[in-house]
Amino acid sequence: MINSRVDGTIETANTTLESEYTSESIKMLKGLEAVRKRPAMYIGNTAIEGLHHLVYELIDNSVDEALNKCCSIINVIIHLDGSCTVSDDGRGIPTEVHPDDEAGRSTVEVVLTELHAGGKFHNEAYKVSGGLHGVGLSVVNALSEWLEIEVKRDGKVFNQRYERGIPISELKVTGKTKKRGTSVRFKPDGEIFETIEFQFDILSKRIRELAYLNKGLKLTIDEESTGKKFEFCYEGGIKSLVEHKNKNKIHVHPQVITFYTKKKVEAQKTESSNEKELIDEVELEIAFQYNEGYDENILTYANNINTKEGGTHLSGFKSAFTRAVKSYISNNIKKDNKKDSDEYVTGEDAREGLTAVISVNLQKPQFEGQTKMKLGNSYIEGFVNSETYAFLSEYFHENPSVARKICEKILRAAKAREAAKKAKELSYKQGSFEVTGLPGKLADCSERNPAKSEVFIVEGDSAGGSAKQGRDRKTQAILPLRGKILNVEKAALEKLLRSGEITTLITALGTGIGENKFDISKIRYHKIIIMTDADVDGAHIRTLLLTFFFRQMPELIEKGYLYIAQPPLFRVKKGKYEVYVKSDAELQKILLKMSTEDVSINKGQEVMKGQSLYNLLKKISDYIKMMVLIEKKGYHRGMIERAIELSIIRDTLKAKDTFEKALSDMKVYFKDAIIGDIYFDEEHDSYGVELIKDNLRFDLSNRFIVSSNYEEIYRLYKEIKKTLGEPPYFITIKSEQKEAQDISELLSIIMETSKKGLNIQRYKGLGEMNPEQLWETTMDPEKRTLLKVSIEDYSLTEEVFETLMSQEVEKRKDFIMRHSLEARNIDI
Repeated sequence: MINSRVDGTIETANTTLESEYTSESIKMLKGLEAVRKRPAMYIGNTAIEGLHHLVYELIDNSVDEALNKCCSIINVIIHLDGSCTVSDDGRGIPTEVHPDDEAGRSTVEVVLTELHAGGKFHNEAYKVSGGLHGVGLSVVNALSEWLEIEVKRDGKVFNQRYERGIPISELKVTGKTKKRGTSVRFKPDGEIFETIEFQFDILSKRIRELAYLNKGLKLTIDEESTGKKFEFCYEGGIKSLVEHKNKNKIHVHPQVITFYTKKKVEAQKTESSNEKELIDEVELEIAFQYNEGYDENILTYANNINTKEGGTHLSGFKSAFTRAVKSYISNNIKKDNKKDSDEYVTGEDAREGLTAVISVNLQKPQFEGQTKMKLGNSYIEGFVNSETYAFLSEYFHENPSVARKICEKILRAAKAREAAKKAKELSYKQGSFEVTGLPGKLADCSERNPAKSEVFIVEGDSAGGSAKQGRDRKTQAILPLRGKILNVEKAALEKLLRSGEITTLITALGTGIGENKFDISKIRYHKIIIMTDADVDGAHIRTLLLTFFFRQMPELIEKGYLYIAQPPLFRVKKGKYEVYVKSDAELQKILLKMSTEDVSINKGQEVMKGQSLYNLLKKISDYIKMMVLIEKKGYHRGMIERAIELSIIRDTLKAKDTFEKALSDMKVYFKDAIIGDIYFDEEHDSYGVELIKDNLRFDLSNRFIVSSNYEEIYRLYKEIKKTLGEPPYFITIKSEQKEAQDISELLSIIMETSKKGLNIQRYKGLGEMNPEQLWETTMDPEKRTLLKVSIEDYSLTEEVFETLMSQEVEKRKDFIMRHSLEARNIDI
């Protein structure tokens, strides 16, 4: 009998678990000192992946609460100051003194400062968990410049702050509440990480994934700097994920097939005994659907962890699937000839066009390292195999029309595979696709070691000529391509091999192409660099090349051999000064730097110029950008600046007299402002009120005053005012004097001055640069910038290529309409 699950949202409370989650639930395994010295051991690396792994650890902790029916919403916020908050409405970390801690510290502090301290080392507090290692929160703390934690539990709000893993305050009660949950805000340590800027798209991808895996769980992500905000909640769970993956494809059968079971797994105690012991309790959920495409797309998860390298659950599923379809073909499909036989079908045939999601939850998962890329529990393979085979056998028997459609699709795949194999063998025997020697247009390098060689794929003869003259002939080869290559998303392999530019490219690389013919060991260059113009045609050619490599040579991307050159966008020249600039942000930085030449600000007897003036202008520029952003959110700029001048901070709102004085001072300056009702915020032990003027608002409350928006603007404004004092400001430009009434006017006057005599040239074509310029800016290994092409999420990448490069015009049109307002630097 196959178990079934009643659909519904995740419950927000569980009485049994609630009572069991106490300080005794948290077990300690000491030792945190090594984390800062060897962070890669715990988060994989200190690059962009490791940075986001910190957020994943916190989200996984919250999801563990959801898995145990104790959490219904998780919120992630990327703040303006570069910090990140992850909060949930779970049970809240226990706050009482930990019974096993000799120092008498709170359980919160133990969890934050001791490696392997958590509620997941036995099964009473957490039945299922992805954070097996128990290092998540403590590692995030150790690798943060600072971390603040807020716990809502037992009717109270608790707060504590840490800096680089060390508590700088005791856990203290700061308010009352009827809510519960944990909120962690942290800023990654710039001394540890190569970059400390969180990427909204990377985090939102993971959050969306978790929403699919946890039916009914709501997850939100908000980026303050851009105003982007997504909310994810899927009542269909992984069924919705399969529907999403197949939404643009032709379905073999209309409905997604789903299966769920939860069972105890037992094994013999010894080889000589028939007595069995309980190993684990496992939940297995599978959803799949066939489409008329040719690609296999199977996603696997264990305790909500994306096991990108598969593992025992994947091998068990594949084995069962192949066995089930071959059995059905053998017993139910008429054998017109040998090619309708089940012996003729391979596992690859059975999975062609299959989109599937496999999710297992188990109490004792075994992953490969903290990054958890592969599931290793050996008993899971047998469990998934037997349960999947039993389900498929029963489903095929009860749904013969669907089973027949699936099996006919598989048999067509098997026949096509054999036909393609024979045709390809015949073609190669006849020499149809054989190319002797290297293509004539390739200007090869003299180096024969692929690890020391690189090839630039350039657009047309003009850029090719400059590149050939400017290159290092020993290690750099140049391959010019004429026009736009074939769009391989719309073409079969046979048509692809008839394309002259494509065969030239394949021959130059030396790997061959196609099943059983592609051999990456024969690659002639370990750096394949796409170098196209910075206009719309160049972008199109680059996209066509990326489509080719993604579809026909993905191993090159996986090995890290594919790159995109970054030629300069601008040349900035003023007198004898000349510089090449690669981005708009870098251009603004250079203009700001140049604006300090021959300019000074007189502050009493002091004169500000040079580096100190640049630092000041940078702060003013950042302040104005942030204020523009916050105005777009509906806040009143004048009220914010007045609040800063009055030095209104968190403590101002704590006492009624200081709060009322602050409100009174605001009323003096904004007499016609609409004043809302004053309220008391028990959670934060503070007063609050909303003021509205000219349809713009100002929250004189803890909600806004402690936000990263206000904190960062407050800091910048105070630093600027401390440096400049009160207006007017007197500016000396060479021998001329000018006066500014505020900091915005001051910046505007100085920036306008910097543009006098300045020539800014925007490059669109590589041919606009002479060989020396091209070498210096784009090809010199000592100075150039290259972007390495990688695949973060294969299925998402595939979806983008299908949308933008396939024959489905409506999908492309819809994409353009949805993202039209995000377009920048449109080439008309």
